[in-house]
Amino acid sequence: MNQRELNRAVARATGEGLSEISRRGFSIADPAVVGFDPEPSELAESIDWDEVGHARGIAMHPRRRSAHRAA
Repeated sequence: MNQRELNRAVARATGEGLSEISRRGFSIADPAVVGFDPEPSELAESIDWDEVGHARGIAMHPRRRSAHRAA
């Protein structure tokens, strides 16, 4: 499969245009290269928004009160 065929297959699968797929730079992964990660997780900082909210005193997932209360 060449790059053009790959781009067309991804565009069909995602519904995106060929120009968008080309811009994003899809490529075929080589299963023999197991250590390759184009976006290494150790470089990406993750944020636990629940922890941030707790530290700020904000409930990130507040419990909703029932609209129908028992009398």
